[in-house]
Amino acid sequence: MTRLLAATTGSTLLGMAVFGLSLLVPGSAAAAADGPPNIVVILTDDQGWGDLSLHGNANLSTPHIDSIAKQGAEFDRFFVSPVCSPTRAEFLTGRYHPRGGVYDTSTGGERLDLDEQTIAEVFRDAGYATGAFGKWHSGMQYPYNPRGRGFQEYYGFCSGHWGNYFSPELEHNGKLVRGDGYITDDFTNHAIEFIEANKQQPFFCYMPLCTPHSPMQVPDSFYEKFKDADLAMRNRDPEREDLLHTRAALAMCENIDWNVGRILEKLDELQIADDTIVIYFSDNGPNGFRWNGGMKGRKGSTDEGGMRVPCLVRWPGRIPAGSRIESIGGAIDLLPTLADLAGIALKPKHPLDGVSLRPLLEQTAQSWPDRMLFSHWNNRVSVRTDRFRLDNAGKLFDMHNDPEQRHNVASEHPETAAELVAAAERWRAELLPGLRDDDRPFPVGYREFPITHLPARDGVGHGNIVRSARAPNCSFFTGWTSVEDRITWDVDVHTAGTYTVEVHYTCEADDVGAKLELSFADAALEAQVKEPHDPPLRGAEHDRASRGAESFVKDFRPLSLGQVELPAGRGALTLRATEIPGDEVIDVRRLVLTLQP
Repeated sequence: MTRLLAATTGSTLLGMAVFGLSLLVPGSAAAAADGPPNIVVILTDDQGWGDLSLHGNANLSTPHIDSIAKQGAEFDRFFVSPVCSPTRAEFLTGRYHPRGGVYDTSTGGERLDLDEQTIAEVFRDAGYATGAFGKWHSGMQYPYNPRGRGFQEYYGFCSGHWGNYFSPELEHNGKLVRGDGYITDDFTNHAIEFIEANKQQPFFCYMPLCTPHSPMQVPDSFYEKFKDADLAMRNRDPEREDLLHTRAALAMCENIDWNVGRILEKLDELQIADDTIVIYFSDNGPNGFRWNGGMKGRKGSTDEGGMRVPCLVRWPGRIPAGSRIESIGGAIDLLPTLADLAGIALKPKHPLDGVSLRPLLEQTAQSWPDRMLFSHWNNRVSVRTDRFRLDNAGKLFDMHNDPEQRHNVASEHPETAAELVAAAERWRAELLPGLRDDDRPFPVGYREFPITHLPARDGVGHGNIVRSARAPNCSFFTGWTSVEDRITWDVDVHTAGTYTVEVHYTCEADDVGAKLELSFADAALEAQVKEPHDPPLRGAEHDRASRGAESFVKDFRPLSLGQVELPAGRGALTLRATEIPGDEVIDVRRLVLTLQP
């Protein structure tokens, strides 16, 4: 496809929408003549633009993913956020992530504000069956949970990253379950079951995978090809590349490709491929220094390599095969685009930052205006137009002629540099003040979703108590040695009533006998640890390379603390020990509170 952008001047850049303006208003005219299309969205985790054979990486082969582009369209310049939860927030809402209160990847900062409308709600309200299968990373407790955000079916995990990918503990509609086999295969199995169950009605199937994010674990059948591979294509700074990590990541990408092939094959088998839009993209740049087309930056960076990702869209008969769209787009555009393609007239609660890209996909746009896309992480802001990128330090790069960002051209284009600096400052001033001033408690106790998980991730350890790893997401509390130590959760009890309470624990035999007290407001209950449970740490046996910040995991046992009457309202839910006969109390993975009928 030829470039649809007209040549722009500096004044054109300032004249374009920067905040909350949708260039195209979706409407019912886009619906398929024979009914609304099904939607399958596959989102990978930490897969870079360069992690596909489609983009020239000869180190691996991804034929099934590549086929989506060959049978549909590829966005050549598609941008997301530098890390996981911000991208998920932007996909879910069509709005920049700070607008929805997302500022972190754990301890509550990943949660999407409850007044935000999600893409699942849009499609559910339009009569679609909605299901999500994988890594949610936008809030655990209902109504932040997927079941509170428009998904009728959910299987996966709601925290950020996980410590083990082989038959791990997962969640199915609020209940803890044991996964079955390798996690990406398992998520795909459940997505296929959902597609099969809803083949007679329009469905919205969201598959947010958790690979190739660390821990770098992958089945032997995929790793064998790479374990001793001499990789021909390397990072632009090869001395920074960890080859063990790269080999594992490439094997994980080939496993993803195999699972994508299973989804595509199922659509063919059910004879609904022509009625289904399939979209494939990633949440940020690669999680390691590996080949990525020479781009600067990796995951976490607001440079091109941290945010430019694959975005492939297939709809046979509607999207011309083999299209290559050079106009820029981003995760904020997917909600309005998919709604437009499905013929859903949007009535957003808040103004969208994204626009419908349908005219580009269907090649009906006679011209296409330039626009600015803003990227943010950890107070760093970068701005991208079709031609230029202004980085966080104020350097300007001509991305058409210098895609590797090696030459600052601010002095050659002073008007453009000044305009982009001013736009970035306006964006920063509107969206970032107070972003981290988070005073949202963790909700407990909704009649429509009576089970509440309060993991160690969302608690605070006091005294000697520490986390099992630096990153909170799948961590547990350990080091509990004193009656002065305690664990607290800042909660808001939505419904006053009777709750059963469990603590998921491990305990060495010599430490059995500790007495625990759980309290909230004037309510309290006591229990004693009467049985040892001391399983080994798991995860290392599957690692192909040194893991990142993920904790190793254990199989925790539920200990019933009994029932307690909790009043409605906000306060500190506190777990402490009143007697400690051994050296330590217990290790704690989570509390589970269940509101009784």
